[in-house]
Amino acid sequence: MNEQQHHTTRQDSAVTVIGLGPMGQAMTRTLLAAGHSVTVWNRTVGRADGVVADGATLAATPAEAVEASDLVILSLTDYQAMYDILDSATASLAGRTLVNLSSDTPDRTRKAASWAAGHDADFLSGGVMVPAPMVGSEAAHVYYSGPHEVMENHRAALALFGTPKHLGEDPGLAQMMYQAQLAVFLTTLSGLMHATAMLGTAGMKAEEVLPELLSSADSIGDILRAGEERPGAALDAGEHPGDLSTVNMMGATSDHIVETSTSLGLDLALPLAVQAHYRRAIEDGHGSDNWTRIIDSIREPR
Repeated sequence: MNEQQHHTTRQDSAVTVIGLGPMGQAMTRTLLAAGHSVTVWNRTVGRADGVVADGATLAATPAEAVEASDLVILSLTDYQAMYDILDSATASLAGRTLVNLSSDTPDRTRKAASWAAGHDADFLSGGVMVPAPMVGSEAAHVYYSGPHEVMENHRAALALFGTPKHLGEDPGLAQMMYQAQLAVFLTTLSGLMHATAMLGTAGMKAEEVLPELLSSADSIGDILRAGEERPGAALDAGEHPGDLSTVNMMGATSDHIVETSTSLGLDLALPLAVQAHYRRAIEDGHGSDNWTRIIDSIREPR
């Protein structure tokens, strides 16, 4: 092996991880287990102790962390944290690939891609769709967006975290999908807690009711797939056939949830928000349409 080949092999196997919360630590350990040389940096130095004990190298500065690898993975609170950390290391970014797996808005992601390009660095955005303990498992998948060639150059390393799903060149797409997935996830969590609180007023313990509620949550996907051979196809066609769950029927149910929650003294923010979607569709004359008609008021709020 000549010197150039040795350098390329070393650089290809080296990865930097900046941000050592639970997700950053899980990714670091996954990379180490696969044989990668991993350099880490974190604002709270003590968080690096565990992964350093496992074989990672702690950089003294962000610039040192960036210079250690061609592939730099960011796992931070938001995109502002990337600027706060890397503004002191911009001279070291040229020729590197930044993969930001932090949560933020699509617009901020696009601005970050432009910022990286201004410092001659490649940029991929991503969203990890599993909690830290599941990183690297067969159930894990990660959405990415940005230049296809850059994605392919680093696919082998990134695939260690979970199945990579590249959505396209627009750097905002992965963040858009991530936030859309979280909209489903967080709304479901709030719904579960609202339902648990509701049943709690009748003296039922969370340990007793959550298995039943979780079973209902698990079945939603199957119910929707059974009602539509190709989920989403009718929506794309602007069709809302009212032969099953109509706006009127679901709207009446939402009224009953609001009335029950009111009588029990529970917070009404979530049930009122749901009720508003159905009331708007009914006001617009779509009561006999399928419940999917509520997308109109979500797309064009008053």
